[in-house]
Parts: sequence; C-alpha cells; structure tokens
Amino acid sequence: MTDTDTDTTLPTNQAGPDDDAADGVDRQPATDGPGHHSTDEPAADTETDELDADPDDGENGDGKRGGSLLVREGDIAADYLERLLDIVDYDGDIDLDVENGRAMVAIVGSDLQPLIGQQGATLDALQELTRLAVQQQTGVRSRLMLDVSGHRRARRDELTILAQQTAEQVVSTGEPVRLSAMNPFERKVVHDAIAALDGVVSESEGEEPSRRVVVLPAP
Repeated sequence: MTDTDTDTTLPTNQAGPDDDAADGVDRQPATDGPGHHSTDEPAADTETDELDADPDDGENGDGKRGGSLLVREGDIAADYLERLLDIVDYDGDIDLDVENGRAMVAIVGSDLQPLIGQQGATLDALQELTRLAVQQQTGVRSRLMLDVSGHRRARRDELTILAQQTAEQVVSTGEPVRLSAMNPFERKVVHDAIAALDGVVSESEGEEPSRRVVVLPAP
C-alpha cells in the first residue's frame, strides 16, 4: 500500500444512494487526464474502463468545471480510497480517468464484493463518502463516479439489453411498459439506451427509492 502526503480525513457521515434527482444530464466532452493509483505500488499511467454518468443528474453546470479540478478530484479520491482499503485490509488498484465532465474512479481487484454490497448499495454509499472527502478539500460539490470490480459496467450491459427488449415490446403492443425501481445510475443507462432507439421514448416516475423508468411509444 502506498502512503500519500495528502491529509484526507475519512468522513464518518452516513451515506445512501446517489441523491442526484433530475432525469437526463447534458454530457460534456471528455477531458484527457487518465491516471492510475495502486494500493501496493507508486502511481503509474493507465486507462480505466468506460463508465456511465449518474442517471438523473440535474447538476449540468458542474460538467463545465476545468479538467485540472477533475484531475485533482480523482487524486484526492484515490488517496482517500487507498487509506480506506488499508483500514479494511483489502487489496486493490485504483484507476483514474476524466470522462463526460466528471472524475471517474475505479477500484480493481479480487474479493471486493463486500465493497459492492447487495444490488450495489454499499458501492453507492462508498461513492457518496468519497464525494464528501473530495468536497472537504476542494470546497466544491463532487460528481465523481466510483466503480468496484466493473460492477457498474456489467450492470450497464444488462440494462442496455433490457431497454432494447422493452422497446421491442412497446413497439409491438403500442402499450407503455413500467420497469422495476432503479437507482439513478441504472435509470440513466436505460434512458440513454432508449434515446438511441426509434419509436420509443422514456421518462421516470415515482419517488426514491421506488422511482422507475417508463418506456412509451414515441408520439
């Protein structure tokens, strides 16, 4: 595990799933700034897996922040997560990137399922804690995305297939289909997949934690 000079205090705040609320985020062009932190060796350049932005994010203005701030967010997050991995005695590498106007952080390793939790609940909480740690030092609300062992990427692939199958059903029957309740990340994936298809549109309805996507025939 690599010790860092950055003094990041592990926050004790309780956190839940991502609280971003408004559906549909304006995507900004990706900013170059990939990096890599290892819990066992010094930082080295690498590329991280492509991850999706928060689903129902209404903070579009944050995407206009400079790349230097986003890179700093990633570095602060990496230091925080390295210390956390030390505390819980888990081994893992931390990959950093900047994409779609936000810092992207991924913990990669084996036996990390406890950091994901049931239906990603622990991952959502860990992401919020990491955002708070970053905000402590930057003074700016962070929108970084955190993944563990490719969980979000795998879930995105599953939901993209679900969206395509649902769209086919809606086009065939002409009737709307309400999907199961999803967290903001999952809803964003479905909205993006539906937006790329002809003959269907999507919207969200309900309140957290029961908020869900409805797929309807295009007007």
